[in-house]
Amino acid sequence: MSQATLKKKALDYHRLPKPGKLEVVSSKPCATQADLSLAYTPGVAQPVLEIAKNPAKAYDYTNKGNLVAVITDGTAILGLGDRGALAAKPVMEGKGVLFKQFAGIDVYDIEVNAKTPAEFIRVVEAIAPTFGGINLEDIAAPHCFEIEAALKKKLDIPVFHDDQHGTATIICAGLLNALHVQGKSLETAKIVCLGAGAAGIASLNLLVAMGAQKRNILLVDSRGVVHKGRSGLNAFKKSYARATTLRTLEEAMTGADVFVGVSGANLVSPAMVKAMADKPVVFALANPNPEILPAKAHAVRSDLVMATGRSDYPNQVNNVLGFPFIFRGALDARAKEITQDMLIAAVHALAGLAREKVPASVLKAYKLKTLKFGPEYILPKPFDPRLAERVPQAVAKAAKKPKAAGRRR
Repeated sequence: MSQATLKKKALDYHRLPKPGKLEVVSSKPCATQADLSLAYTPGVAQPVLEIAKNPAKAYDYTNKGNLVAVITDGTAILGLGDRGALAAKPVMEGKGVLFKQFAGIDVYDIEVNAKTPAEFIRVVEAIAPTFGGINLEDIAAPHCFEIEAALKKKLDIPVFHDDQHGTATIICAGLLNALHVQGKSLETAKIVCLGAGAAGIASLNLLVAMGAQKRNILLVDSRGVVHKGRSGLNAFKKSYARATTLRTLEEAMTGADVFVGVSGANLVSPAMVKAMADKPVVFALANPNPEILPAKAHAVRSDLVMATGRSDYPNQVNNVLGFPFIFRGALDARAKEITQDMLIAAVHALAGLAREKVPASVLKAYKLKTLKFGPEYILPKPFDPRLAERVPQAVAKAAKKPKAAGRRR
């Protein structure tokens, strides 16, 4: 499909037959005078009084328990950068479609013109009573870290920055399986991460929580290897600064078992992949163009397991495998936050599913004759019906740990 054709199809999709991708639909009948008297005055006064006496009753009488805010300031829209809050609205509507399609969760998309993180935090805190959860989206680093941390302290509902933790969850699930295919372990793998923004830092944090060793990790940003001799590092980069003489990405990748790229297009050369350890794992996740194209990587390494962020190559690292089901489990458990334990539970549920026999419905949906766990299938497909059961159940179970969740009485 040409770029011109794709552009027209995309614009027509969003404009026709009416603008946008979301609408509000009543969940209760309102066809008679009796219905109207219950939906609004005088009947609506009864749940108002109940909620005023006991705020937890909002979960019984309103949509709060199945409603998530997808909210942004538009400072990091996909790979398009800071285009402003309004320009982010098509993406936020799209996230709403995915929440509903994959997990039955309702969404209001909210785009905030905020000049500072403090202003954004005040807005979200003020509207939070409406929702059962907050999904932060497309907010630039390092402000995204500050915003999420502050809101998690202030609110008693889950706050989740998908660009951090959703991405991290899928990357970790895929890496567990890729390393298993390659006969390697997370505990001993030498890992290079290119990209020190929200996704990179969150992915490393989760990998370390699951057993990766910081002494085996090299973080690389636009200035090269993050090392202890560098000045001007923020706190998030400092935690991965190594005492090393390595300075360039090329040097860092020599002998590495794993490369994770969450950066930009064409930053990795075939020579860098060739210099990696035996049976390497390459996750080139920049979108739409990865750090290295699969054809170039496979041309120099026949023993490679590779993933990208694209649907037209095997092993797509796709956030839709995570955030709808993580929120579904958190909402079902009425969790007050989404904890690391809940994310790790989602990682293992996803990794485990990929190792099982693939249902016939999945093969049909993707027009495949066969699909089996191995180098070109390390993550479940988004339309696998088992995701909606397994992942939320695992997350909800982890949420029941005392620090993670508590039923509001």
